[in-house]
Amino acid sequence: MEFGVGYFPTHDAVRPGELARRVEERGQDALFFAEHTHIPASRETPYAGGGELPRKYWHTYDLFVALTAAAEATSRLRVGSGICLVTERDPIITAKEVASVDHLSGGRFEFGVGAGWNREEMANHGTDPRTRMRLMADRVRAMQAIWTQDEATFSSEFVTFERIWSWPKPAQKPWPPVLVGGHGPTVLDRVLAYGDGWFPNYGRSVPGRIAELRARADRPLQVQVLSTPSDPRVLEQLAEAGVHRASAWLPSGPWSAIEADLEKWERAIAEFTGR
Repeated sequence: MEFGVGYFPTHDAVRPGELARRVEERGQDALFFAEHTHIPASRETPYAGGGELPRKYWHTYDLFVALTAAAEATSRLRVGSGICLVTERDPIITAKEVASVDHLSGGRFEFGVGAGWNREEMANHGTDPRTRMRLMADRVRAMQAIWTQDEATFSSEFVTFERIWSWPKPAQKPWPPVLVGGHGPTVLDRVLAYGDGWFPNYGRSVPGRIAELRARADRPLQVQVLSTPSDPRVLEQLAEAGVHRASAWLPSGPWSAIEADLEKWERAIAEFTGR
C-alpha cells in the first residue's frame, strides 16, 4: 500500500511547491489538493464536520495553479485533486487543465472528482443541486472524449460540442486516473459507470463497501482513501481491504504545524510497515 497526504493550499500557509518538495523528500507517494472556488457568505448548507466551517475553505489557491507549482517542484511525487468540483467547472477548460498538468508532470496527475456538498456554492456556478450527479457524469465523460479523440464530439443532457481540437493530450493513457469521491448510497454506481477508482474519506463502512465494489466490477478498479487516521491499526485494516493508497490530511499553516502532523503520520506508517 502506498501513502500520501492531502492539503488545502491556502495563500497564508506553506506554499504548494514547497510542501510538495518537502513531502517528496520525506518519502510520501502522493499529494492531493482540495478545491473550493469560493464560499458563499450566507452559509446555509451545514458543514458536515460540525461547527463552523474552517476559514481554509475560502482561502485556497486555484486548484490547477497549485498543482502546477507542486508538479514543477518535484520529480517523483504523484499530484492530484482531492477533489475537483467538476460540477462548478466548464468541461472543455477543465479537460485542458488536467491534460496540461499531466503532460507537464510527465504523467504524475491523479484526477479526484466530486459533485460537492455546498449547495449555495454550486448554485452560484449555475448548477442545480438536484441534478448535480448527472451533470458530473456528463462532464467527466465529455472530458474523457476530449482526452482520447483527435477531433472530439460529444452530446448528452448537459454537455454538447461537435468536432473540437484540444491539445496536449494527457501523458497517461487513456487519461489520468479518474477517482470518484463520495460516500453516498449511489457512489459505487458512479465509480462503475465512469471511474477508474473510488476515493472516499475514511469511515468504518469503507472496507465493506470496497468488497461490494470488487464484487460488482467487471474491470480493475483501485481504491484510495483520504482522511486516514494516523493509526497503524487503521492502515492494516485498509491494506487488508485492498486499498491502493491511504492519505492523511495536513493542516494549512506554517511548517512547524504541518511537520508535527506529518511526523505523526510517518510514525503510524513506520509502525504499520515495520520500518
